[in-house]
Amino acid sequence: MIYLDSAATTAVRREVLEAMWPYLTGDFGNPSSTHSLGERAADALAEARASVAASLGARTNEIIFTSGGTEADNLALKGIALAAPQGRHIITTPIEHEAVLESCDYLRRHHGFTVSFLGVGSDGLVDPNEFAALLTPETTLASIMYANNEIGTVQPIAELAARAQSAKVPLHTDAVQAAGWLSLNVTGLGVDALTISGHKLGAPKGIGALYVRGRVPLEPVLHGGGQERGARSGTENVAGAVGLATALRIAESTREADAVRVTALRDEFITSVLREVPDALLTGPAERRLPGLASFCFTKTSGESVLLELERQGIVCSSGSACAAGSDEPSHVLVAVGYEPAVAQTAVRFTMGPSITADEVHEAAAAVKTAVLAVQGITR
Repeated sequence: MIYLDSAATTAVRREVLEAMWPYLTGDFGNPSSTHSLGERAADALAEARASVAASLGARTNEIIFTSGGTEADNLALKGIALAAPQGRHIITTPIEHEAVLESCDYLRRHHGFTVSFLGVGSDGLVDPNEFAALLTPETTLASIMYANNEIGTVQPIAELAARAQSAKVPLHTDAVQAAGWLSLNVTGLGVDALTISGHKLGAPKGIGALYVRGRVPLEPVLHGGGQERGARSGTENVAGAVGLATALRIAESTREADAVRVTALRDEFITSVLREVPDALLTGPAERRLPGLASFCFTKTSGESVLLELERQGIVCSSGSACAAGSDEPSHVLVAVGYEPAVAQTAVRFTMGPSITADEVHEAAAAVKTAVLAVQGITR
């Protein structure tokens, strides 16, 4: 099997499992307990928090552990918006993850916020000048994804953050897909909040983190025992936090080299598919895209049929966001960048992890040609 669905999830790294194991077995205590077992768990949690903070260039007290990217996005959007002393206006884009879009819709329906959608070009990129034009004294928060999970577009987050900062508006970015590929240094990016998720990095599912700049007020979404300094109640997932910290530290140590190597393989794959597959359309930008992401619309096919044919050949990939798998609706991202719904439903996304090899990429490209031609032959 050749796995080309790393944007959906990744295998847990051996080093991560080994780091987590003590906190799933002997040191299994509740970090809120005052006995020695709980204290050892609390120490491990504190070390994990410090490690994640160091990877992001943040302060330790600015890291909140969550159950994953979706919860972190919800906490960022709802928490910052509801804690804001004034304003009822949010800016986002139409190509955000559903966790951001649905949070915005919740705030609109239940708390009277208005939501402005910053337009995107055919490559998914936003225009910083158009962003600045949407900022008003009533703007409470802006949320713009660092790198898109379906077409790989990398946004100019640092420039957008500078515009937001000039207007005294907090900027949140969903960096779930960017982690491990792009710099997450929050000082360099200038963001006020940033979301990451462990299972995209070689940590297990069910653990994520939210960075929130210390001066930004945050209303908790979960209420209970007051864990995470009151920002996120619930007994902490100590083993998961240790796993996330370990995975992020490893990813950061090899990030630049991995990005260079995988970008070259991605470009070979894109070139081969566009040359060999009739009517293939590359979605997303030619250059400002994630190193390991290549996405296409294969017109005159069914995307789901191509996926099934590829899996029969041992190639595992997806039609887009795993969170929307099984939906009959076309991708909201592809529709937003200008694809007709019928074309959007032919989409297939290939996402490579750091361990991908040249032989796997070449084999996958050949399989794509065979699969698409087979499906086109059936549907004619």
